[in-house]
Amino acid sequence: MASPKSLLPRSLFGRALTILLVPIVVLQLVVGLVFFQRHYLRVTEQMTRSVAYGLSYAADRAEAAESPEAALAAVEALGLPFDLSLDITSPAGFRAGVAVGRLDFTGAKVVDTLRDVLRRPLRIDLLSDSRVATIGIRTDAGILEAAVPRDRLTVPNPHQLLVLMILVALLLTAVAIVFLRNQVRPIRALAEAAEAFGKGRALAFRPAGAEEVRRAGAAFLSMRTRLERQIEQRTQMLSGVSHDLRTPLTRMKLTLALMDDSEETRDLAQDVDQMERMLGAFLAFARGDGLEETVPTDPFALAEEIADDARRTGAAIRVVAVDESERGPIQPALVPLRPGAVARAVQNLVGNAAEHGRSVLLTVRLGARALTCVVEDDGPGIPEADRARALQPFTRLDAARRSNPAGNVGLGLSIALDVARSHGGSLELGESAELGGLKATLRIPR
Repeated sequence: MASPKSLLPRSLFGRALTILLVPIVVLQLVVGLVFFQRHYLRVTEQMTRSVAYGLSYAADRAEAAESPEAALAAVEALGLPFDLSLDITSPAGFRAGVAVGRLDFTGAKVVDTLRDVLRRPLRIDLLSDSRVATIGIRTDAGILEAAVPRDRLTVPNPHQLLVLMILVALLLTAVAIVFLRNQVRPIRALAEAAEAFGKGRALAFRPAGAEEVRRAGAAFLSMRTRLERQIEQRTQMLSGVSHDLRTPLTRMKLTLALMDDSEETRDLAQDVDQMERMLGAFLAFARGDGLEETVPTDPFALAEEIADDARRTGAAIRVVAVDESERGPIQPALVPLRPGAVARAVQNLVGNAAEHGRSVLLTVRLGARALTCVVEDDGPGIPEADRARALQPFTRLDAARRSNPAGNVGLGLSIALDVARSHGGSLELGESAELGGLKATLRIPR
């Protein structure tokens, strides 16, 4: 059974509209029912009771007459002052009964009032003619037939109040929809700008709407500006650090090249190369390509370029492209992303897979809502208990993946995770069902 909370609309516009309209509808229903009961039904009872008293008096005069002719003359004489069409007919074939519509609430009140006042066998027909109520009253002198205009018994046009209420409710609903849409539009724009910034894109946004919404929008713009300035300052600082550290490393490599070849110089050259690789990996991780522009990119072409680069290093890699997006046959498959950052993340995953396995499978799946890059290998994999730790910076699971300590600084998966998060996505590690090794799934929302 669904809970009451699950029945509420999920959007702010739907919930605000519900909060506004439900009280209006309930109030109109309550007022309409009370007004209908207290006004229409009571007025109907009073009008019907007045006619019923006249019919009761006519029935008493007919029974008091000495002959049928006198009874007929008596009721015909009463028809003019009562403004009713009265007649006395034979009681043969008379059957008491009521003919009234199921939704004729005032008609039901008419029947109850006539029965309460006349207290005689009655035949009441309110269906044959909607404008006239035909009433037959059994008396000792015969059947007193009366044709009473319906407007003598009930208030005319009782549906006018309901129609007016519905029209007013529709008008208020239209006004509320226009008003709420204008109030929700700035909130939706703020949410879209925040979501785009989380995916590495900067949308044009101008605070608007109510005061609280404008304040939230201004706070978001201020936060976005501070973050962009911090990323730029960090990138500039790291570029300077990279230049300063690479200069002495270059001098050391030149000095080693001029020295005589020996076991000590070869070991020292190997240490210098390892330091250079570690420095490059660290700077790439710290920089995070935060200043790269987001551009529409063909993920399938990007995957082929990555595979070609991997094949040049001797990796046995196979690429599978799956397009599940909703687009035209000639429309290119473009995804807004930072191609350099995504390429580096996938290259790290492919490089790790090629290092620890003989064959690599790269699957690029473009869906309607996300781009998914899956890298699988036939290596030893990573135990489930160590997968979360493997994503942390400077973590090397040498025992699990048989990595080379001289070439691995433990930043490949961390860089891929950082790129995925900068696009609002995720990186998950699992076990490859096809190759049996590690399965890394990089998911980027569109």
